[in-house]
Amino acid sequence: MSWHRGGCHCGAVTFEVLAPAEVELVDCNCSMCTKTAFQHLIVPKERFRLLTGADKLTNYQFNTKTAKHLFCSVCGIKSFYVPRSHPDGYSINFRCLDRGEFREVRVVPFEGSQWEQHAAELKPLEANP
Repeated sequence: MSWHRGGCHCGAVTFEVLAPAEVELVDCNCSMCTKTAFQHLIVPKERFRLLTGADKLTNYQFNTKTAKHLFCSVCGIKSFYVPRSHPDGYSINFRCLDRGEFREVRVVPFEGSQWEQHAAELKPLEANP
């Protein structure tokens, strides 16, 4: 496990996430993830550190209003958010991470377009995998 840096396009929002060199990403096909090409690396809150840009984040919520979709108010990129499936963690957009230190990346499809029927298939968070 090591800390990996990431951020939005303009650099106003930067963060670090504690993750192993081998990760499994969730590729969701819900309306939001499809339109943003979001690749989910879901981690517990204690494995996420916001470094800069808290004042630049804008929250968008819809449907059940459980998820907190956080966008950079300068460039519009959603590099992480609090997901409905894991409200006690963060979903990091893998595309927004500096990827140099990742050895293996597996992508697992998720039927998010039928979220209610498939939500139980998502893995629970593990603080120390």
